[in-house]
Parts: sequence; C-alpha cells; structure tokens
Amino acid sequence: MRTNLRNRIFNIKNRTDFWKIATEVFNYQHEKNAVYKDFITSLGKNHDAIKTPDSIPFLPVEFYRNHKIVTGDLPIEMIFESSGTTGVAPGKHFVNDLSLYEESFLKTFSLFYGDPGEYLIFALLPSYTEREGSSLVYMVDKLIKRSLHPLSGFYKENVEDLLKAIRKAKTGDQKILLLGISFTLLDLAEKQSTDLSGVIVMETGGMKGRRKELTRSELHTILKEKFNVTSIHSEYGMTELMSQAYSKGEGIFYCPPWMKVIIRDPQDPLTLYTETGKTGGINIIDLANINSCSFIATGDLGRLYKDGGFEVLGRFDNSDIRGCNLLGE
Repeated sequence: MRTNLRNRIFNIKNRTDFWKIATEVFNYQHEKNAVYKDFITSLGKNHDAIKTPDSIPFLPVEFYRNHKIVTGDLPIEMIFESSGTTGVAPGKHFVNDLSLYEESFLKTFSLFYGDPGEYLIFALLPSYTEREGSSLVYMVDKLIKRSLHPLSGFYKENVEDLLKAIRKAKTGDQKILLLGISFTLLDLAEKQSTDLSGVIVMETGGMKGRRKELTRSELHTILKEKFNVTSIHSEYGMTELMSQAYSKGEGIFYCPPWMKVIIRDPQDPLTLYTETGKTGGINIIDLANINSCSFIATGDLGRLYKDGGFEVLGRFDNSDIRGCNLLGE
C-alpha cells in the first residue's frame, strides 16, 4: 500500500485527487503510526467518525521533540534534527526512506525553477553546515550535485571567491542561484554591497538570534537595494516535513501539488478556517510525509490567499524561535 500511495502522491492532478489520497494516507497512518493514533484517541475522536478531510486531526509539531514519529516498520536511514534553541529539545525526524525526500525536493524545485542542472548554485549556510542532521543542507547538497557547473558549492569564509565566481558567471548566459540563511545574506549585503542583478537570491530564514530580528519585508527591502535585484525569493521548509514551499517575491509562498496549507483558529486549534484572508496557525498537509505524519500543526502564524498562496506572519508567543522561519510582522 505504501508504494502504491507514494506513486500516486507525486502524480496528483487536482483538488479531488489530493483529498482522496489525503484520506487514504490518514487511514494508513492511523493504522500504522502508534503516536498519531494515540494522539487522535486522546482527543476523544473515533477514527470511524473521521470521514471528511476537514475532520482529520493535525499533530502538533512539538511532538517531534520527544516522540519517535514513524509510520510502518522500515529501518531508519537518517535522523534530521532541527536547530532549536538553548534549553529546548530539538525536533527529530526519523527518515526511513531518503529517496522519498529526494524525490519530493527535486520534483518541487523542478516545478518552480526547472532542472537544477541548468543552474550555478551558491550556498551560504554556515550555521547549518557546522552541525549534522540538517535536512536543509542535505537538500542543497543534492541540488548542488545536480548542478553541472564546477563552481557550484557551499561557500563560508571565502566570500571574495563567491562574488568573483558570480561576476564571471554573469558575463555568460548562466542561470545563477544564490541561496543563503537570512543573516548571512544580510551580512554579505552590508559588507559587500554588489550588483547581483540577474541572480536569483533566495533566503531560507534563520535570523535566529544572530542579528536583530527583522520582518521578512524589511529584510527583503534591504537585500533588494544592496544587491540591485527586483525581488527576493524564499524557501519555506522545516525538519519535520519532506516538502517545501517557495516564494518568488513579496513573501507569498506556493506549495507543490502534494502539499497544502490550512489556517486554524489561533484560539481553538481544532477549528479550521474555511475562508481565506484570516490570520491563524499554519497547519500543513504534506503527503510526502507518508512514513511519519502528513498532518502537522506548526507553531507559525500565517494567512491564506484565494489562489492557494500563503504568507508567514510570525510565530505563536509560546513557540520557540525556529531555525527556518523569520519573525514576521
């Protein structure tokens, strides 16, 4: 059943497909995921009574800090760990099929940006490369290896080499992606103000105590001016998910077909908003999480738009500062 579901997840064509498969994934995870099943039981919900998509319970992301969230009994291949904060247990994602993660992020990148092999990819992720178990570093490393350009890679201290390579690449017809943690891009902008027109500059969040927290809008305004670019792209992902959403500007993110954002009432986590435009907690359905839990209630606040895009506005006060999110407006 797992293999059959996996094949169908990445071939979703429409809303009907999504909800049909989401319901099947829920039934599968209720049966094969002991922690999720116990959580549903603790809510006083009867599985047989959960017949519609809007009645599926979302597991709080905090469960990943002190529970092993797995569906099925496949051996664990890797444990992704969130950066967390001092005194707070990190979230741990026990991944028993790395090929599933790779298929998800490669298909997502291709959906939004095309073949990674066509890009010269520069990565500025110092605080992430210094520790093991980063799902972001794993993803970017695979994208870099798909790049056909020899200068693609992780850059840390050698910023001059980075800028020299970018200037050289700009003289040709090369697609260039500069992807970095927010505070690293901000440091680069302030110390090495340079013309990056034509370069896709993408921030992945992660101010996280390194600098005074900025709203995404404030950060993007500074980067656009310093780098001479018209827009700043963003990636929204987290350790506990197998999929990512991307923004090509203005902080409005879009999901791949197998991922969906739903907004919950910030005062009543079991109530989901059916209309768009309201601010509330971000719930995520990530069907690529078939081997863990596909229904996650995050600690982020956001707003959903009519076209399916969503905006991240901040965090709940009782949520720790996440490594992959900016403090919003």
